Amino acid sequence: MSVAAADSKTSYLLDKLQSLSGVVPIGAFLAEHFWSNSYALVSVGKYNDVSRELQQIPWRIMIETCVLFIPILFHGLYGCYIWWTGKSNAIGHPWMANWLYVLQRWTGIIAFVFIGWHLYTERFMGHGVTSYADVQRNLMNPWYLTFYIVGITCASFHLGNGLWNFACKWGIAVSVSAQRAAGWFGAAVAVAFTFIGVAIVIALHYGAFPLGGYVQ
Repeated sequence: MSVAAADSKTSYLLDKLQSLSGVVPIGAFLAEHFWSNSYALVSVGKYNDVSRELQQIPWRIMIETCVLFIPILFHGLYGCYIWWTGKSNAIGHPWMANWLYVLQRWTGIIAFVFIGWHLYTERFMGHGVTSYADVQRNLMNPWYLTFYIVGITCASFHLGNGLWNFACKWGIAVSVSAQRAAGWFGAAVAVAFTFIGVAIVIALHYGAFPLGGYVQ
């Protein structure tokens, strides 16, 4: 096997793994993260109860390292490599696919920085122990709040558009109609995740509990 063929095969496998890691486990974790943090829409007590349960997971550091830290580092760093070595032609050929490529790269960079900052401030500075009061206090800072909203929006778009890329790369969406359906599904995920994530942040900022009236 020639060096060029070996490099091409390695690049193909890394591209596949990078696409897969964006869905599982990173995308799945984002969904779970929004789900657990949604208890901030119910009450302080419910949020703290769920947070306490997550903080007491057995083998927590090992699970976080294997399921979260390593996949995020691989996905983010290899994504930066793809962005650095790729060429955008959105200006010369302003088609939707080209603009989506550009947005996927930039939202990925922003989301990568945001996730790293989020882990540092919430996981490491807080020694893995956070409460409703801790998060709310941080979100009272307008710059902190703004970065949260921007980061959540970018991460949600990156995941939604990434689902379309994943479906195409892995042969799940082959026909034109299947790719169109995958695109609409990805768009729906991006909008839904953005709405849920921003709603949680705004509710925490104002101390509001819009789901507290009927969820006990």
